[in-house]
Amino acid sequence: MTKLGQWLCGLALLGSAWAALALAPPGLRLPAPYRQALLPLPVYLLVAFGCYSLATVGYRLATFNDCEEAAAELQEHIRAARADLSRRGLRF
Repeated sequence: MTKLGQWLCGLALLGSAWAALALAPPGLRLPAPYRQALLPLPVYLLVAFGCYSLATVGYRLATFNDCEEAAAELQEHIRAARADLSRRGLRF
């Protein structure tokens, strides 16, 4: 299962549980404080997910390492491509 499928299954499970509690079926009556906390729960989860996403992106950017060998190899490939194109008549 792909990561998208896992997230969608999790969201469907949480969404159906939330809808079942928020719609209050006839046999289930939640106390008022629980109901007041339950109704805005999707908004709280969306904000928490956004914070988690920003923190993850920030952490990955802060710990991103440079690859000096790969940069040198890429520069060599660029030089070789320019030389090949110059041989074929392209002017830079």
